[in-house]
Amino acid sequence: MKIKQVEELVDITRKNIRFYEEQGLLNVGRSENGYREYGTEDVKRLKQIRLLRRLSVPIEDIRLLFQGKYSLEDVLERQQVQLEFQKESIRRTQLYCRQLLEGKIRLETLDVDGCLEQMDRLEQEGVMFMDGTRSDIHKKKQRGAIAGAGVMLFLTLAPVGVILGVSRSASVPEWLIVFFLGVTAVMCVGVVAALVSRIREIKGGEEDEASKY
Repeated sequence: MKIKQVEELVDITRKNIRFYEEQGLLNVGRSENGYREYGTEDVKRLKQIRLLRRLSVPIEDIRLLFQGKYSLEDVLERQQVQLEFQKESIRRTQLYCRQLLEGKIRLETLDVDGCLEQMDRLEQEGVMFMDGTRSDIHKKKQRGAIAGAGVMLFLTLAPVGVILGVSRSASVPEWLIVFFLGVTAVMCVGVVAALVSRIREIKGGEEDEASKY
């Protein structure tokens, strides 16, 4: 089966499927013409990957599991330890927020540099703070994709008004107008579908997440 069918079966984007192949988690065969040909075992493997990634299991641990160097029990025990570590990290982050609240400080008088330095020290002790810049980049990419799609839709629909205006003052065959409108509708659907696919990739891009592991 082709990658489009696989996307629908496992609910993983094409971009992420390619990424998993690059990471050695998936070894897809090729047909005689050189195109990738996915089988039922590939679909099964991708579903396994999706399950493990939803549990936040690192890419490297999944690779070692598939190579037989780890058992599933090993992987889940390691992940349980990691989740406990994250839980403690969240607890200490909450504690730091409480300390700031108890100080009854205002934004105008907040010692931002001092706070950032203290957060750096906490990170050295193992506390993990969120990197908000990454989500900001994702939002920027989404806005860019939406803006690009908007421009494409405008350029696609603008000629429709011109054609309809000309048809009122000149003798234009009805079949030609219907054909033109049909082509325009297909192009609009294609633009919207591409936009939806792009936003899905931006929201769930494994390549961005991989840098954490």
